Formats: sequence, C-alpha cells, structure tokens
Amino acid sequence: MRLTGPIALTLVLLPVLAAVPLVTAHSENAVRIDAPARDLPAAEGFQTAVIAGGCFWGIQAVYQHTKGVTNAVSGYAGGSKETADYQSVSYGRSTHAEAVLVSFDPRVISYSKILQIFFSVAHDPTQLDRQGPDTGPQYRSEIFAQDDAQRQVARDYVKQLDAAKAFPRPIVTKIGDAKATFYPAEDYHQDYAIKHPYQPYIVINDAPKVGNLKTMFPDLYREQPVTVAQAKAGG
Repeated sequence: MRLTGPIALTLVLLPVLAAVPLVTAHSENAVRIDAPARDLPAAEGFQTAVIAGGCFWGIQAVYQHTKGVTNAVSGYAGGSKETADYQSVSYGRSTHAEAVLVSFDPRVISYSKILQIFFSVAHDPTQLDRQGPDTGPQYRSEIFAQDDAQRQVARDYVKQLDAAKAFPRPIVTKIGDAKATFYPAEDYHQDYAIKHPYQPYIVINDAPKVGNLKTMFPDLYREQPVTVAQAKAGG
C-alpha cells in the first residue's frame, strides 16, 4: 500500500479500472464462518476495538460501512517506540502494525460481530506478515484486545474457527497486548477509500471487501459510510 509504488503502472491502469464496478473487482475471497460462541457481557456506552489486517485503508472502509460503528480511524498499534508515523511503519523501521480503531455501539453491533466481520470479509487471517500485495510485519493480522474480556473472546474465537477448520490453513492472527498504544495515522490516510474510490489499489484490493460485507452481512451493511470527518464534527 506504499504510496511510493510504480506511478507509471497506476497511470496505465486508472482509465481502465475507473470503468469497473467496484464490487466486481478481484480481491481475497470472503469466507462464511460462524459467529463467536461467546461475547462480551452487556455494557453501557460505546466500546472500542483495535484490529490490524493488512493495509488500513481496506479495514477502515469495511467498518465505515458497518451499522453500529460510530467511527473507524486508521493508525498504528503494537510497536515498541513511543510514536509512530507512516514512513517509519511502512518501511519497517518501526514494529507497529497498520491498524484501525473501531468505535461501536454495542446496542447495535456486538464485539463478536466486529470479530466475525474481521475474520470473514476484512482480511485473510491465514496470511503471515502479509495481506494481498503488501508484505512485512507491519501488515500482520493482530487483535489488540482492550481488556481481558476482549482478549478471552478473541482467543476463544480463534480456537473455535481452527477447530471447525473454517479456513484451509491455520489462523495466524495474534492477540496483542491490551496496553498497546494506538496512534492515529496522518490525515491523508483517513477516509482514504471513500475519497479515492477509483484509485487502482482501492478498486482491486479494498472495494471488494465492502462488496463482500454487503453480500454476507446485509443486515449490518449501510450504504452511506460514517467518516472520520463526520465523527469529529459530532455527526
């Protein structure tokens, strides 16, 4: 997902891909899986989840189209340094992963559904330190549980999916430290898929994920996405 990729290829592909319906472009196939057998106890107020699964553009876009999500912010988590920025993370000079902070209303969508979407349509949890065309530990699959309850639900779900052989290969998703600091990414990364729907990377890799969300979770899909800008403005 590095912005320093081959410009010439982008210029060649853009006129062609601009005419392609977004949901028909090819990406990783979605997988129909059961929801987690357990969920968090009922709680008042909004909750958050921090997840990583490849380029944050696509993960953010999926949850921006998910009902009950009040905000989805691209950023960095899981690193050893006290700060993170795109250059250091994308070029492997940091141990952070590209991640997304998902804020959600548990009265509308449960934490278990957040995880089911993550494993089913948002990324391929069997790819180690890569996702699609992006390679390196910064693109790893990881759930940064926000407390012990989230950690246990996530661990149990991975065991459940592996036991059911839901995927042809073992799940490599890590369950990270609840104390991992989340650093929001630079402004130009926020709402990226919404702002650049015909950018070739988005057409090929990320738009199909949103299409899969609509197909596989029609009751949770919303056509009009929530954006970081809207969330900041309070609506």
